[in-house]
Amino acid sequence: MGNADFQPPQQYGRVEVPPPKPFFKSLAVSVKETLFPDDPFRQFKDQPFSKKCVLGLQYFVPILEWAPRYTFEFFKADLVAGITIASLAVPQGISYARLASLPPIIGLYSSFVPPLIYALLGSSKDLAVGTIAVPSLLISAMMGKEVHPAENPKLYVQLVLTATFFAGVFQASLGLLRLGFIVDFLSHATIVGFMGGAATVVCLQQLKGILGLVHFTHETDVISVMRSIFTQVHQWRWESGVLGCCFLLYLFTTKYFSKKKPVFFWINAMAPLTSVILGSVLVYVTHAENHGVEVIGHLKKGLNPPSLSELAFGSPYLMLALKTGVITGVIALAEGVAVGRSFASFKNYQIDGNKEMIAFGMMNIAGSCTSCYLTSGPFSRSAVNFNAGCKTAVSNIVMAAAVMITLLFLTPLFHYTPLVVLSAIIIAAMIGLIDYEAAIHLSKIDKFDFAVCISAYIGVVFGSVEIGLVIAVAISLLRVILFIARPRTTLLGNIPNSMAYRSIDQYPAAINVPGILILRIEAPVYFANASYLRERITRWIDEEEDKLKSSTDVELQYVILDLSAVGTIDTSGVSMIEEVKKNMDRRCLQLVLANPGSEVMKKLDKSDLIEKIGKEWIFLTVAEAACACNYMLHSYKQKGKITENNSSDQMV
Repeated sequence: MGNADFQPPQQYGRVEVPPPKPFFKSLAVSVKETLFPDDPFRQFKDQPFSKKCVLGLQYFVPILEWAPRYTFEFFKADLVAGITIASLAVPQGISYARLASLPPIIGLYSSFVPPLIYALLGSSKDLAVGTIAVPSLLISAMMGKEVHPAENPKLYVQLVLTATFFAGVFQASLGLLRLGFIVDFLSHATIVGFMGGAATVVCLQQLKGILGLVHFTHETDVISVMRSIFTQVHQWRWESGVLGCCFLLYLFTTKYFSKKKPVFFWINAMAPLTSVILGSVLVYVTHAENHGVEVIGHLKKGLNPPSLSELAFGSPYLMLALKTGVITGVIALAEGVAVGRSFASFKNYQIDGNKEMIAFGMMNIAGSCTSCYLTSGPFSRSAVNFNAGCKTAVSNIVMAAAVMITLLFLTPLFHYTPLVVLSAIIIAAMIGLIDYEAAIHLSKIDKFDFAVCISAYIGVVFGSVEIGLVIAVAISLLRVILFIARPRTTLLGNIPNSMAYRSIDQYPAAINVPGILILRIEAPVYFANASYLRERITRWIDEEEDKLKSSTDVELQYVILDLSAVGTIDTSGVSMIEEVKKNMDRRCLQLVLANPGSEVMKKLDKSDLIEKIGKEWIFLTVAEAACACNYMLHSYKQKGKITENNSSDQMV
């Protein structure tokens, strides 16, 4: 076989260095992509000033954009949906206020003003605004440790309103500064475990109401709760227990029936209100309040009183209110945005996450000034709103109007509402948050995510809500750091009868190319992982050389680095590639780069590393790089044979 049998590779495409851009222009592009990925300003381009003003108002007040297109058909649908969710909002508002250790009337106040604000500023058509269980529990757990709600009720309410104000400021700030991506650090696994643990604790704490106990622990861990229950066995009230079990059975039955027959969703939606009505009538007729069944008692009539002067900015507990506001604000924000996005995907429209944060923030700021505590978009209420056929956020206005009528005229009717019914309503709502199916799904797909989920659950149940949240977020951040600091490097091989090069671990049929080591770096290269990548590439080379020495007579001569997944690189990454190049030069190996991106090429060009590697050793694809290296290997091998034959002829 002569040299004529080895045809040189085709003329490969060159990897071009992108034209230089001014630093501040590049920085502006990066900031814009980070903070304004949705490009909210594109609609303002080439518009007259008056039009820009109108568009600006519509952007910050979305109701101005869709209200001109609102029809009577939409109103009929929103009217039915609003009345339906109002029937759920009234009992839930009272129940969750008690969960937060607040007067029940504040729960009703919180279902009046915030929905009106959200209807003006929110971008979701389906979100129904109201109080939520987990932040209510958090407020009680965090505030109750420092200020006892029974011993100092006025200060406690003031601190809760102050915490709500700080939560609103924090939420609105995230939206205005376009920092909503911070909420994404609460992963799906974290939320599943955290919500499940919080729901478990909430259900256990409601045993106080079910069993008719007067004194109960303010701790949220399961050990303290169970100790408080079983050390007061002699104080259990069988009347309260029987009533609670009956209403729990009723609520679970209606939930099961509505799940089996979705067309009758309204039965489950009306179940909490009918439970309140039936419980109140039963207590009134039997005078059960005289036999150990506690009732709500007097609720004053009238709309929300102003509470701006009640905000405790001068209190020594101000930092406690600030911490509580930020933590509960993040949880409420994460739940509300997630719920809004979920229902938006069902109807094939988009919601603006930053607008939602501004809307949540403004409604909580306004709420804190009108005797409301923290609100968001609870899943249960939003699901009822969605199933009831709502068309726009007007359903929130209808709900607020229904709550207003309740506050003005109907509050005396709740005097005989038994607390055990409220406990049953909370338990029935919280059971749905214990998503064991999602946990099982996580265990099948990703064991690490399952570990995050279980850690959050255990932290909440056996520690506290704050501990569980900290553990879950810490583990999630640890995972992110590990992915950055220890990125994967994959050995590639050739798929037989093709020009494709794929991971040998994923495709066992892929074969190594003798004398060529092909590696793919599967992450951006930063200072945090540059040293590890240098050491890992060196180990790959050592392992490949040892394998070739023991199995074939071919020596390793080329190392191809597939950089297609390396989106960005910093100076530490450039230094790493330079050190790898020097190491290969000492070993008489050739470094070859395949498919480096524009950012990588720009940094390599400015550091003069392209000249050191050689432009001829930078290729558009792994296939081209492997073909060129393979051609050179065969060329060297053929030249070696020719030289050996010439030497033999001379000896003869």
